[in-house]
Amino acid sequence: MPADNPMSAAKVELGRHLFHDVRLSANGAMSCATCHDQARAFTDGQAVSRGVAGEAGTRSAMSLANVAYLPVLTWQNPQLTSLEVQALIPLFGEHPVEMGLAGREQQLFAMFKADPTYRRLFAQAFPAEAGQGEGGPYALSTLTKALASFQRSLMSFDSPYDRYRYGGQKDAISAAAKRGEELFFGEKLECYHCHGGFNFTDNLKHARTPFPEIGFHNTGLYNEDGRGAYPKASPGIVEFTGEPRDAGRFRTPSLRNVAVTAPYMHDGSIATLHEVLRTHYARAGRAVHAGLAANPLRSEFIAGFEISEAEIADVVAFLESLTDERFLRDPAHQNPWRNDARPTASTHPASIRPVP
Repeated sequence: MPADNPMSAAKVELGRHLFHDVRLSANGAMSCATCHDQARAFTDGQAVSRGVAGEAGTRSAMSLANVAYLPVLTWQNPQLTSLEVQALIPLFGEHPVEMGLAGREQQLFAMFKADPTYRRLFAQAFPAEAGQGEGGPYALSTLTKALASFQRSLMSFDSPYDRYRYGGQKDAISAAAKRGEELFFGEKLECYHCHGGFNFTDNLKHARTPFPEIGFHNTGLYNEDGRGAYPKASPGIVEFTGEPRDAGRFRTPSLRNVAVTAPYMHDGSIATLHEVLRTHYARAGRAVHAGLAANPLRSEFIAGFEISEAEIADVVAFLESLTDERFLRDPAHQNPWRNDARPTASTHPASIRPVP
């Protein structure tokens, strides 16, 4: 937790309402939960996400499970390290437009003031700010702090694998999943080099880490710098570092709940876990599988391997054992407006709706 945003139940509850509220978009058509659906481990099942105007982005929505432990928050921007700052991008960003609220801040605050649920929740979450004059607690800082607090509450640690590995329940996963675990953590596949630790990623920060661990890698998904054989890809973090060697490098995602987060990779270009293993990693990169030259910037760990269909099935069984069903259904994360008069486009304040 950042020092200026300690967690509280009141902030989390406000953040939950904000996260699921379609009124936080320009036309009342989407909320944060549109691209981060709880049943899909807070992803959206799309190759790339689309904004309120239908404009397609270039990235697959990342899971928010255990996002509190991540030192960097997006596929390619190593500078986005704060959930409070990151929240501003989908809300107010213009390239691409996601929720489309740029220039509508005052209308948004007016909506909060006019809504009795929000008046109560903001006062409970930010009591000090509530007594600070006409503006009260309604500000971008309180909005993003509440959203960040809700996201930090999204903890997923109750998968069958957790119960097997850490809870001592030897029958919590299948024999196939146990064989898949051996393959996953073995030198033949070497998955664990990038997908290790309790969060199955090499990106990690918590109270006892002396410094953040950060991993961006070029997996050889494309044969050149991400623009070559597959035009819908993009050049990775080179856009931010300016270093040619960073072309095609993307942040390692967590594999928790990975079985429900298809399609895969930064651009959603691989449909199934079987394909990820067979047509990508086993072939030392999908470009090689397609008969193209290997990406010269490909990670040294993407060397390819021989694997049978039975072994793939075992690895997939292991990955499926990382699914936390309780997390996917936890009422604490669900849409709170279902129990109220949920805001819809028809009840969306005219002052926030776009002009026809």
